[in-house]
Amino acid sequence: MTRHGDTVWRVCLNALCRSADAEDAFQDAFLKYALADEKAFADEEHRKAWLIRVATNTCRDMQRRAAWNAPSLEAEGCTADTPVSSDPAVQPDSRIAEVLDAMNNLDDPPRTPVYLALYEGYTAPEIATMMDAPVNTVYSWIARGKKTLKEALQ
Repeated sequence: MTRHGDTVWRVCLNALCRSADAEDAFQDAFLKYALADEKAFADEEHRKAWLIRVATNTCRDMQRRAAWNAPSLEAEGCTADTPVSSDPAVQPDSRIAEVLDAMNNLDDPPRTPVYLALYEGYTAPEIATMMDAPVNTVYSWIARGKKTLKEALQ
């Protein structure tokens, strides 16, 4: 958790928007890691990618369960009212808040692939492996997400 906790937390919060839900997904991801005794990792980057993939899948499962349990309700999207951080740099009067709001308003995908590419520095082939998606699809998600972000921030 010390090495990769921040990254897994940001992936969960990015996917679910609400910190309570992100906490649940974060905990589930690390619980799965703790229970995966027989899993052998090639290196720390492989371990990090595995944790990101598990966290992403956990978030996706939570979203599906929420949609199944409450089909009449729209899935809660992230808005400017959703508290993401108490950091003064991300408060409503900051440009960072505008960027975060635009990022949170993206659908998923492309939100997660864009996050992994822009904030975590992963390449499209690495993201494709993590998300179990074709590489060209990941390139499309990233391009579409960047275009949407650019339009939202102009």
